[in-house]
Amino acid sequence: MSAPLRDVAAITPAPLASTAKKETQVIAIYGKGGIGKSFTLANLSYMMAQKGKRVLLIGCDPKSDTTSLLFGGRACPTIIETSSARKLAGEDLGIGDVCFKRDGVYAMELGGPEVGRGCGGRGIIHGFETLEKLGFHEWGFDYVLLDFLGDVVCGGFGLPIARDLCQKVIVVGSNDLQSLYVVNNVCSAVTYFRKMGGNVGVAGMVINKDDGTGEAQAFAAKAGLPVLASIPADEDLRRKSAAYQIVGRPGSPWGPLFEQLAINVGEAPPLQPTPLDQDSLLGLFSGDEVGRDVVLEPATPEDMRGGAVVEKASLEVVYDSV
Repeated sequence: MSAPLRDVAAITPAPLASTAKKETQVIAIYGKGGIGKSFTLANLSYMMAQKGKRVLLIGCDPKSDTTSLLFGGRACPTIIETSSARKLAGEDLGIGDVCFKRDGVYAMELGGPEVGRGCGGRGIIHGFETLEKLGFHEWGFDYVLLDFLGDVVCGGFGLPIARDLCQKVIVVGSNDLQSLYVVNNVCSAVTYFRKMGGNVGVAGMVINKDDGTGEAQAFAAKAGLPVLASIPADEDLRRKSAAYQIVGRPGSPWGPLFEQLAINVGEAPPLQPTPLDQDSLLGLFSGDEVGRDVVLEPATPEDMRGGAVVEKASLEVVYDSV
């Protein structure tokens, strides 16, 4: 290797900006669609704000439903559609066009394309580029909470982990195989990017709709993750969530649960998880629940054609060895 090439190889790349400010905790929350991330985040962010923290909640789901509970069911104008409209009108996008607040919580939605009209992951990337133009790295918050789908695996949805845009990840799961499969995938992504030089870790797991069967607790133990909170499968919670009511209020019946969750989220360090292989994941459930006793029987050419197969003479030319 020539001397100039050695000099170039010795240069350490500049680190990617990872937080709005160094004292800000940027936390990405991942989980399967419908597992209750938005419910968890709305109540968590509300409780944090009531405890005097400056909190910014950013919805990174194309459904744009992260802030719906916080704003009583009202739709929040998204960054992607609002910035497009402003651009067509020849106007600049302002923070007041896309960021709104309630009782001390600041919130916004990145949004996404309509079905069949674009890539949701690319929309996430565009949304973060717009946030940077709006001054994301200069904002002064105690916590920035990012709500991401965990069961969409394209690059945009892995952006916080792949580019160190957050310090830690929190996973939300329940006592069912599909949600734990997604949680395990997120842990695998964190492990992969840490091997590539990344710094993001998993701070812990929130068990939502906990019916007491214990599979999520068992997963957390095997993966080396602390359980930050177990939110029960409770009819009162379901009804209030469906009615867009915040339950994470100081002095409310559910207040202590979310107050402790807020403390745990703030204090939990980012950890290196231990993802499970498929057999270990299935082993958390009884065989009759997941079909673990099913034997894979190879198909035959007869199966594929629905009857007997007539062998055809090969057209391959075989040359005698000299």
